[in-house]
Amino acid sequence: MAGSGSEEAPDRSGAADAVDTARARTGLSCPSCGSAHVAQVLGDNGGVSYVCTSCGHSWS
Repeated sequence: MAGSGSEEAPDRSGAADAVDTARARTGLSCPSCGSAHVAQVLGDNGGVSYVCTSCGHSWS
């Protein structure tokens, strides 16, 4: 039978898609490790800083 659907899709965990989505949503990536897992934090004087939740690097 032609078109029986026996073709298998490549195995993808979805992790790469999640990182690409996070990077597209925030537009940020860690300057140290390149991860898109970045949190925005408020400083003591009302300034904004960022922290990478993957490697712990922080910057403003």
